[in-house]
Amino acid sequence: MRQPRVRGGIIKKRKTIRGAVPLRIMVPQKRSAFRPEKFLAEIGEGRSLATFDAGSVVFTQGDPASSIYYIQKGKVKLTVVSEQGKEAVIALLGPRDFFGEGCLTAQPLRMSTATAMSESSIMRLEKAEVVKVLHREPSFSELLLSYMLARTMRIEEDLVDQLFNSSEKRLARALLLLANFGKDGKPETVIPKISQETLAEMIGTTRSRVSFFMNKFRKMGFIEYDGAKTLEVHSSLLNVVLHD
Repeated sequence: MRQPRVRGGIIKKRKTIRGAVPLRIMVPQKRSAFRPEKFLAEIGEGRSLATFDAGSVVFTQGDPASSIYYIQKGKVKLTVVSEQGKEAVIALLGPRDFFGEGCLTAQPLRMSTATAMSESSIMRLEKAEVVKVLHREPSFSELLLSYMLARTMRIEEDLVDQLFNSSEKRLARALLLLANFGKDGKPETVIPKISQETLAEMIGTTRSRVSFFMNKFRKMGFIEYDGAKTLEVHSSLLNVVLHD
């Protein structure tokens, strides 16, 4: 019997076995590449986004520690209070910073209080979800590890600053860090004005000393403020830090 012909060749009939199940080849679907910035920007499983007004408390010292936080927009300060009621500012954080990461270790309670300093958008990540992603996604593990190492270095620098530098130098350094001098990217010379009480708590001195040095810096042209809501920090303030 002649085979039917079509353009391009002969149609060949397949031999099949009665009752046989056709073979299906499962081609695995290619998983899209994980992007840490996308993960930290979008609400999803174990992730929720909230907006905090200036002065709002994100968590309080002594609260259960079951999540970490990522700042999308705004500024947050971390403070600790001693048993005698003395308060100290241990960190001022901004966009792309994490906080509350102590819950990933054996820290069951918050060791500090986190307060929004300006209107802030903050992503809350449940501990279980973060642990899962850390095991599954090397790029996220690298991001978080790099951040935590940088924070450790900053804490060591703060300790050296506190032990060996004068309150004038400590204040100048704090203002420069608030303006992002020395960080990646362009410095933000105009920053939301911060209270002198907070600056005093940051550098471990009195409000009157902060007021004295702020007036001195302004007269020398290192900073500008006139009671408005912003403070401008000039690069010339580096002279105070670098001067022996």
